Amino acid sequence: MDKKKHIHLIGICGTAMAALAGMLKQRGFQVTGSDAGAYPPMSDFLAELGIPVAQPFDAKNLSPCPDLVVVGNAISRGNPELEQLLDRRIPFCSLPQLLHDELLRGKEVLVVAGTHGKTTTTSMLSWIFHSAGVQPSFLIGGIAENFGSSFHLGEGRHFIIEGDEYDTAFFDKGPKFLHYFPAAVILTSVEFDHADIYKDLDAVETAFKRLVNLLPRRGRIIAFDGVTGLASESPSLDRCLQKAFCPVERYGCAERSAWCASNLCFHPERTSWSVLRNGRAWMDFEFALAGEHNVWNATAAAALASSCGIPKEEIAAALKGFKSVKRRLQVRAQVNGVTIIDDFAHHPTAIAETLKALRGRYPGSRLWAILEPRSNTLRRRVLQADLARSLALADEVVVAGVFRSEAVPANERLELPELAADIQKRGRRARLAADADAIVEILSSELRNGDVVAILSNGGFGGIYEKLPARLKTTTGSAMNSVNAAGKR
Repeated sequence: MDKKKHIHLIGICGTAMAALAGMLKQRGFQVTGSDAGAYPPMSDFLAELGIPVAQPFDAKNLSPCPDLVVVGNAISRGNPELEQLLDRRIPFCSLPQLLHDELLRGKEVLVVAGTHGKTTTTSMLSWIFHSAGVQPSFLIGGIAENFGSSFHLGEGRHFIIEGDEYDTAFFDKGPKFLHYFPAAVILTSVEFDHADIYKDLDAVETAFKRLVNLLPRRGRIIAFDGVTGLASESPSLDRCLQKAFCPVERYGCAERSAWCASNLCFHPERTSWSVLRNGRAWMDFEFALAGEHNVWNATAAAALASSCGIPKEEIAAALKGFKSVKRRLQVRAQVNGVTIIDDFAHHPTAIAETLKALRGRYPGSRLWAILEPRSNTLRRRVLQADLARSLALADEVVVAGVFRSEAVPANERLELPELAADIQKRGRRARLAADADAIVEILSSELRNGDVVAILSNGGFGGIYEKLPARLKTTTGSAMNSVNAAGKR
């Protein structure tokens, strides 16, 4: 493609779209974009790249006329820019299609896929390859703190990419990852998710089976091994691997796992573990992250990196220096003894893993779970019982109103009163609040020294990440003094 071309991205503030915008600008294209609303970290990221973002969507954003428009997968018919490009016959494509045509050709593509852990595992794998000096290209669905970026175009032969099972565009309803034609895949998990586009678990499994079917015989799959005793805890993943034409190596804590993690130790500021390869001691690891799920993510990244020729000593050194990904167990503020955590919550299983990780990192603290039901799965009642079980891992639960509830059919929508009642049956206090402002009012009068607040949302959540710390700076001190005084009496 002519590098002087003007490319416009509709829905540019999506994590993958923002990364693509950065890559295209690095390749020399003129890049513009638009979105309904921009919020950190992607708004800051695009501003640092000098890429203009028009808000809101408007047909005039396509003037002057771009040479090509990339249509984000969240964009549907009725969007004024989409209608304008169709009326004017402006050339357009999807993000995965442009990636395949412009950036992946000639590369050894390594895809990280699965319902959970994709972003963190992709970041770990990219950091390992970078630290080893092999100059990978990568595209991550979040801001990797080691890089301060979600993308890089390297000179090496590897392109590491997060493989999303969500659909590609309004005109292509297949999963994004089917466009990437990988040489190797990490498969972290397969669960029912994306209830807006997948009818049931069988449909999700079909998507992952098609990904597995794309691997060449010389390829490799590194897949989670969820086994307890003789029973598999991940039958969906097992079914997806049944017809693989390439070698499959499992990782987990089972004796049968080719890559077995053992001796997990969770310390106040670090986590350590050992990895056995085919039953024999292989390497000891440690990093700053919390949570068993991150141990599995790192073990998978280590396994694939090793299969690509990176020495285990360099893998261990890279993981020891790995930071995290923004919005994954990210400490956003510490105010008067209260720790505020930001986590990208999209599914009950992910919420459970987050809360268990925080229990391990902050033992003895009162743990709050503050949820905005925002993802297309959490806004629906299909996993409501699982959501109640996950949230009940916290001591206190506050749930905001369902984001854009009118977009979900009433008979499918999450039932908030029922959810709160179910959590309370499990012995935890659960309250409902209309929005971020109402939640800040509740928390500002009840938080005390030593509390940990996990804010769970995959969006901006009404600015709560800024509003809560600001409010606590003026109220928590006096509130805590009152609590302490009452305790002394």
